[in-house]
Order: sequence, then C-alpha cells, then structure tokens
Amino acid sequence: MTEYRVGSRNPAGHYFDIELHIDRPDPAGQVLRLPAWIPGSYMIRDFARHVVEIDAETAAGQVELTQIDKSAYRLPPLEEPVIVRYRVHAWDLSVRGAHLDLTHGFFNGTSLFFEVEGQGDAPCRVVIEAPQHADCCDWELATRLPRVEGTEFGFGVFEAENYAQLIDCPVEMGRFRRFDFEAGGVRHDMVLTGHFDCDEERLKRDLIRICAHEIELFGGKAPFERYLFLVTVTGDGYGGLEHRDSTALICSRDDLPRPGMKEDETTEGYRRFLGLCSHEYFHSWNIKRIMPTVFLRPDLSQEVYTPLLWAFEGITSYYDDLVLLRSGCITLKDYLGLLAQTITRVRRSPGRLRQSAAESSFNAWTKFYKQDENAPNAIISYYAKGCLIALCIDLRMRQRSGGRLSLDDLMRALWQDWLQGKRGIGERDIQQRINTLLGEDLNRELEQWIDQPGELPLEELLPEIALRLHWRPAADSQDKGGCSDAPPRRWWLGAQIREEGDGLCLQSVIEDSPAQRAGLAAGDRLIAIDGLRATRSWHDRWLRQARNAEDHELLAFRGDVLVRAEVRLQPAEADTAWLEVIDEQAPALRQWMGA
Repeated sequence: MTEYRVGSRNPAGHYFDIELHIDRPDPAGQVLRLPAWIPGSYMIRDFARHVVEIDAETAAGQVELTQIDKSAYRLPPLEEPVIVRYRVHAWDLSVRGAHLDLTHGFFNGTSLFFEVEGQGDAPCRVVIEAPQHADCCDWELATRLPRVEGTEFGFGVFEAENYAQLIDCPVEMGRFRRFDFEAGGVRHDMVLTGHFDCDEERLKRDLIRICAHEIELFGGKAPFERYLFLVTVTGDGYGGLEHRDSTALICSRDDLPRPGMKEDETTEGYRRFLGLCSHEYFHSWNIKRIMPTVFLRPDLSQEVYTPLLWAFEGITSYYDDLVLLRSGCITLKDYLGLLAQTITRVRRSPGRLRQSAAESSFNAWTKFYKQDENAPNAIISYYAKGCLIALCIDLRMRQRSGGRLSLDDLMRALWQDWLQGKRGIGERDIQQRINTLLGEDLNRELEQWIDQPGELPLEELLPEIALRLHWRPAADSQDKGGCSDAPPRRWWLGAQIREEGDGLCLQSVIEDSPAQRAGLAAGDRLIAIDGLRATRSWHDRWLRQARNAEDHELLAFRGDVLVRAEVRLQPAEADTAWLEVIDEQAPALRQWMGA
C-alpha cells in the first residue's frame, strides 16, 4: 500500500512536508506525477511548481530522482521500498490549491500527493500530523477522507480506496467553528475558518432546506453517507469547488447571516453565499457522478476537452438560485431579480454573438479561465449562457408536455441512468434524453441554442410560466439589472470601468463602441472627462446629462503617455433586464416555483 505522511516543520514559512512511502516501486523505474489541474477547475495550474525540495532514499541510502517533465520524476530501477521526501510551498488562499500559516492549513490532494504511476487504483494510506509549532497544538482537522485512526476532527490516519478518492477529499486544519445538521436522513457538517460573526442557527436552518430539497429532487436518497462543507471566511473572497461528498468554499465575512438578522431578512451577500452552497451541493449529482465520459478517468497531466460544461455548470447554475426559491430561503421577487441579472450579463456580452455555449465549454482552458481585455467581445460564459439554456429547456419541456414534464424530470432520468450503471454522458446524450422523455425531436432547436452563437427565445418562453421580460438602459456603471425603477442612462460610452487611484481604469472596450472609435483601449487610465476629474460619480452623471451632438474630450494615461480622445456618444442600448409577474396565481408559475 502507498502511504503518505503530511506534516509541517515550518508552518510560518507556509511549507507542508510530505513523505511518500512506496512498498513496491516499478522495477523498471517508478514514475511519480503531480496533477497539473484539479477536477472542477478547468485550467492548467502546474501544482508541481510549488515543490521546492525533493529527494528519495531506500534502506541502503540516497537514490537519484530524475525530473522528466514539469510535473513528474522518475526513480531508478528498484526492487525494495523507497521513501520520497518533498516540501511544498502552500500560499494559495483559494479553493483550488494549498494554504498554510499559523492560523490554519488547507490543502487539496492535487497540490500535495504525487501519484505513483501504475498504482492509482490501489488503496492509499495518509497520516496527517499537526504542524510543529506551539500555535498549532490545539488545532482540529476536518476532511471526508475515511478515518482509520484518531478521534473525530482530530489528526490521525486515513485511508482512501484509490488515488482518485485521495485527491477528491480536501483537508482543513486549524481552530475553526463547526456545526452539524441532518437533511435527507444524512449527517452534514459545516466547518468555518477565519474571523467572522455568524448566526449559525439561521444558517443551519437554511442549509437544511436547501440540502433536503436537492436530495428530494433526485429521488429522496443522498448519494453519500455524510457531507462536509469547508468554508474559509475572508474579507472579500468568493468561490467554491465541488467534491463527491464535500465542498471547499471561500466567502466574505459580510456574506454570512449576522446575529440578530430578522427571519424574513436576506441580504444580497447572504443570498450569494446560500447560492454558492446550493451550487456546489448540486454538483454532488451533476458532474461528480453524472459526468462527461471524458471525465471518468481524466488525464490530470493535460487538458481534457468537452463541449458539455454548459450543461454541468449551466444547469447547476440554473438550479442553485431556483432551489433557494423552492426551498423558501428567498422570495419570488428576490429570485426574479437574480435571474434578470443573469439575463443582463449575457445580453451585455457581445461575445454571445461570436461563441456558442458548446465552444465556450470546449475552450474553457484557454479562453474562459484565461480571460484578457478583449474577453467581452470574444467569449460567452458557459455558466451564464448555460443557465439560460437550462431555463429554455425547462420551459420548452413544460410547454410541449402540457406541464407534465420539466427539467426536473430530465435530471432525475439522468440520475436513474447512473444508478442503473450507465457511466459517462456523451456529447449528444442529453439532447437524446430530452427527445425520449418528450417523445418528439427537438434536436434542431437544441442545437441552435447550444451549438450556435446568438440569442435565446426568452421573450417567447417566459410567458409560459406567467413571466414577462422587459428591457431598459442601465442606470449607471454599477447597475446589474433585476429591478424596474432605476432611472435610465441616456448615453453609452462602451467601456467597462473600475476606480483606480485618482482616475478610472478601462477594463475592457466594447467592439465598435464610441470608446473604441475614439481610440481608447483597455488599460487606459481615464483622468478627465470634459475638463473635470474622472470619478465614477462624474462618469455616471455625464452619461445621463451629456448632449449627443457634441464631441467630448477625454484625457487618459496609456502607461506614462497622455492620450487625448474626442468621443461622440451614442444612445444607450436597452440591455438591462427585469422580470414582471403577469399572474402570481397562475398554475404554471406556482408549479415551476415548486408550490
């Protein structure tokens, strides 16, 4: 059995120290490889770059390790056990990597555990010890790695059935707060690390609603025996990464429910956090079990391409907030505001007319995860566009079946297929499953939505559930959409801005916009508009009050060079969505809401 030992002799230096014990190395020369990416986050991250020391020895003494590529090493031919010792620098405060200091430690197995090639299907034993520092002596540990020695939430010995399970169980250690609850007959734990003040009872009640609803959606039986939420609380963090029976989350402390918050009060930040929990939990079914065929045994040394992320991330994005509505965590008004913001994001992305959802999925590795200043003009998010495709599929299924079928039935059918032994979703399997359920061929329409760039028929389909989509110009640069009563902006510059120093930085410039025609470019630091210092408030007031017939002088620095631009604005487009309820008692609306 392969054994790993994890500790730290210098947690203040952010180092994990690992020993890898290999009982039976390949006699031809054992290869060790650290993953280049982590499942769920589709970008090459080259985790091996954080290895700062590595050596190997047998009972006879030191043996040579040869690096064969950026992520792999080869041992010489050996017929006896060998120990590989290495040190990993852990200073990535995210859900994807590893982080260690005197306040806590966190790691994913993809950051710390070399795979012993040829032995990936064999069991792996892991010994995890507390870091060697007085500040760490009272730490606890949380993970869903199966424990074989040690007390609950203590350091100890763990055993994974194979390498895939080993790297699918993140580990948190430190002084954290934790609580547990039951949903769907299964114990769930939440561990929170960081500085925060939280109404844990309110959070527990809402999580019970969310988890119970999702378990019921998929037939009433959870696919795991226990589930763990690992939450790192920071000043402004946000993100999550799914695992088979746990998730790693990062959130802002302001996103947690504060003590004393009224039962019917839900802040924007708390809605965002609950949506994140709902999203990653839904992934327990949709991508951790129901998954593209190419992800069944993925090659973690290189990109693994699929055009299906629109379904696995997009459908999950559709359900994350919808579950909040259906489970009673948010109101219909709140939910429609969130949905309208997604519609607005897609409409404001010119790339929707260039790239399809399938292309966005396939090119996630290089375009979505490595966005540059031209990204709004070139790409569309498979999360946001996929969410709206899921909405369209849901509404079309309801329409064609007279309300008898919906996207819920598709997800249950895919889950039943999995339970009956069908592993892996092919590129056209989802479309075929829809056709089978409905008893008719929707391929032409589905291919238009998924495989072609362009608009979706939201205005046509939303009235099926007594909703009407409206458009208006944005009120200002911070208007995300969702509400109907914002005062409209009259003019459009065509540049996304952020405040920076004593001016405004142009993050991106929309193709064929007034800003682009005037010669402005992404990265320019706008310092003056019509002779006045460029601030966000003046920028927004200018776009409401300016006269289109005039040329306006903008001054900007491009690097250290002053740029003068004469801009003629154009009327603001109605690109900001809000949704109206036509009839709150309409049966189709209430059925869709889960009432």
